[in-house]
Amino acid sequence: MGGLSLLALVPLLLTGRLDLLGLGAGAQAWVATAVNMPHFMASYRLVYRDRATMARHKWAAFGVPALLLAACLVALREPEVVGYLLVTVSSVYLAWHYTGQVWGMMAVHAQLAGIRFVAAERRLVQGSLRILLAWHVGWFLHTQLRDPARVRPLYLALSAATVGAVALGTLGLWRLRRRTGRAVPLLVVTPWLALLAWYAAMARDPRALFWVQIAHALQYLAFPLRVELNTLPEPARRDPRRAALHAAGYAAALLAVSAVVAQVVPVALMGAVGRAFGEPAATAAPILVLSFINIHHYFTDGVLWKLRNPEVRQQLFAHVDAGPAGRGAAA
Repeated sequence: MGGLSLLALVPLLLTGRLDLLGLGAGAQAWVATAVNMPHFMASYRLVYRDRATMARHKWAAFGVPALLLAACLVALREPEVVGYLLVTVSSVYLAWHYTGQVWGMMAVHAQLAGIRFVAAERRLVQGSLRILLAWHVGWFLHTQLRDPARVRPLYLALSAATVGAVALGTLGLWRLRRRTGRAVPLLVVTPWLALLAWYAAMARDPRALFWVQIAHALQYLAFPLRVELNTLPEPARRDPRRAALHAAGYAAALLAVSAVVAQVVPVALMGAVGRAFGEPAATAAPILVLSFINIHHYFTDGVLWKLRNPEVRQQLFAHVDAGPAGRGAAA
């Protein structure tokens, strides 16, 4: 899916056009409901799928949601203080989330190809991603502060540093190729290239963040879908028809829940909050719901997807007969 975003964004960037969004607010809401919200719901499916998983990840299942709920309740009284704080935390956390997912995808696809990053190569690629993470945070401050001039020198410095990020990532991938004597698989390189394209689009038009979110969601959904299919009994997993029917049912369930959460809950919550707390808090309620879901998703994603965890490797690679799944973690 990162490749699709490259095919869509790179030509747009090369045209030089400044408007990279091209959708009205209503269309954005429905696209987000159909693509972005399901990737949140897929992570909830992972953490709340059974008691054993919830017991292993108590903070993801109970602790963080409780803290976020308390913060949202306080924000209903102080939406301009606590509400902005939640939005800021969500936006900064997003930078960690995006760059972390890119490394995870690179490591997974390398492992599936039967190769792995050694320490020096890993440090170079992750160093590249850390620079891009810092740029994302600087971009957020530059685009969201009332007076962006206060952080403009920092933003320009971080933008210049992205040249170093490209150099570090390229060197890490080149060293991987030289050591293994094999061309680095396209699926390993694509997530990193896609992130560069995403951030170039955001730098050109901050509203392009919408398409970046959609591309990220599509990338993410492949992983919980694979875990979902790998929970099937082996005969069902090996039967293309049964696996396809299960995948279709899984997708339909995600879409149904997403429609309720994205389209029904905010409207109902606005009415309830308006009656209890007044108009300003009611207006802030949908933003607080989205901040809650975003932050919780970022936390659970960081907790659940650890390739060094044998259980995670089993869930992701159970469909692989031999080789990569049994050779240890790539990260």
